[in-house]
Amino acid sequence: MAIGTTTLQTPGWIGEFRSFITRGNVVDLAVGIIVGAAFTGIVQSLVKDIFTPLLGLVLGNIDFSNIFFTLRGPHYATLAEARKAGVATVNVGLFMNAVIQFLIVGLVIFWVVKLLTRMRFHRDATVDPTPSEALLTEIRDLLTARPTPPRM
Repeated sequence: MAIGTTTLQTPGWIGEFRSFITRGNVVDLAVGIIVGAAFTGIVQSLVKDIFTPLLGLVLGNIDFSNIFFTLRGPHYATLAEARKAGVATVNVGLFMNAVIQFLIVGLVIFWVVKLLTRMRFHRDATVDPTPSEALLTEIRDLLTARPTPPRM
C-alpha cells in the first residue's frame, strides 16, 4: 500500500440490499404496486363517471359529489362554490364515493385471488410426481400390500 492512499471498504449492508432488491419477490411487488396504481385510476373513473351518476339517477337525480354540509356560514349550491369561498365543509358525498371505490376494489381483488387460487389448484392437480415421489409411492404400496407376519 502506497503512502497517502486509502481504500474504501463497501459496507456489508450494500451487498445485502443488492441481493434483496434483485429477488423476484421484490420485483413482483413493484410491478403489483404499479399495476395497482393504474387500476386505482380505472376504478375511480368507474365509480365517478358510471356508478355514481347511475345511482344518483335511480335515487332521484342526486349528485353525490355535491352532498356536503357547511360547518359555519351559509350553505352553497355546489361543493366547488363552498371551496372557492373557503368554507369548511363535511363532504358526505365524496366519502360515499370513496366507500364505493373501496368496495369495488375489494370485490375485484376477491375475484382475482379466487381465480388465481382456482388456477393454481388445477395446475397443482395436473403435475406429475417427481421420480423420487413415484419411487416412494411404489415402496409404500409394496409395504402395505405385503402380508404382516403373525405376532408371537
